[in-house]
Amino acid sequence: MPTLTLPDSSGRLSTYALSGRAIAAPVGRSWPRIAYAAAHVVADPIAADDPWGRAAIDWDATMVYRRHLWGLGFRIAEAMDTSQRGMGFDWGNAQELIRRSLAEARGIPGADLASGAGTDHLAPGSAKSLADIIAAYAEQVGYVEGQGGRVILMASRELARIALSPEDYLHVYGEILRQASRPVILHWLGDMFDPALAGYWGARDDAVAAETVLQLIKAHAPKIEGIKISLLDAGKEIAFRRRLPKGVLMFTGDDFNYPDLIAGDAQGYSHALLGIFDAIAPAAAAALAALGAGDMAAYRAAFEPTVPLSRRIFEAPTQYYKAGIVFLAWLNGFQSHFTMLGGMQSARGILHYTDIFRLADQAGLLRDADRAAQRMTALLRTHGVD
Repeated sequence: MPTLTLPDSSGRLSTYALSGRAIAAPVGRSWPRIAYAAAHVVADPIAADDPWGRAAIDWDATMVYRRHLWGLGFRIAEAMDTSQRGMGFDWGNAQELIRRSLAEARGIPGADLASGAGTDHLAPGSAKSLADIIAAYAEQVGYVEGQGGRVILMASRELARIALSPEDYLHVYGEILRQASRPVILHWLGDMFDPALAGYWGARDDAVAAETVLQLIKAHAPKIEGIKISLLDAGKEIAFRRRLPKGVLMFTGDDFNYPDLIAGDAQGYSHALLGIFDAIAPAAAAALAALGAGDMAAYRAAFEPTVPLSRRIFEAPTQYYKAGIVFLAWLNGFQSHFTMLGGMQSARGILHYTDIFRLADQAGLLRDADRAAQRMTALLRTHGVD
């Protein structure tokens, strides 16, 4: 197995030998949970002469990665924050991504996806009223449904900015749910993922905010397939899950505690809609297959080594987790470069990436040890580690 020299947290260099273990996802699918992987997009660094301007996308490589996830059995959560929505990936590109992904899925048996709809085409500070927010949501929901897709209703920075009370959220979401032609998935995204969403649902106390969300769900349950909660707090998710109306699903967005939340307890469980599934897809597929077979030891053996990796990728500032996701896609040969929209690869330091490299290897998530070592060595050299 290849070896290479890596820095540790103190800056000291030491030799690291790769394990060479690569987890094999099972053939076929028998999963007792719905599992969405929120997928990243692949930048086109050659086409982007202004990397901080309008993003240039390598559409072919982006679709290849979606076929990879579908091939493992995942549904895709399309054009969500993992694709850098609101952080370099605008609504114009999101429309093209949604259109292409839906078209691609029609040609693949069993392929499924739901797509993010929000208000991110509004310029910051441009919304003057709740009516402006409703109109913006309606435009994006209308586009997704017009393409034949299903909607994940994303949080709105503009709504967070102008809303004065929980009633404002109930009014806006109620109007959009009444207009939607198919049940949607709501998304409660914590401010650790996006600081602009602090105080969402009209309260900074999550327990108070939960009452507003539950009021909304109970009033519009037939229009709601489920809710994804991304608060990185298992206790809050479980407490909320136990109060959902019958037929409304919980999708965990907790990239710290997903094994326990998906496994569940005597009172219920969470389905999954996770950004980390983009990076750990083979391990997640193996874990879900084991859960379907009732083999909890194999479930834990597949999932547990991925948790330290996920916690490192999603560490604060959490909104930069996308860098670790794309880094692993590059190490594994799904893209030819480690360049992100807006240059976001620079949001994490080399010690972060070397830790991810080690943890991914220990979790069996490096498909080709030689290629991964060569690419890690090249990245180290660009940071002066030779």
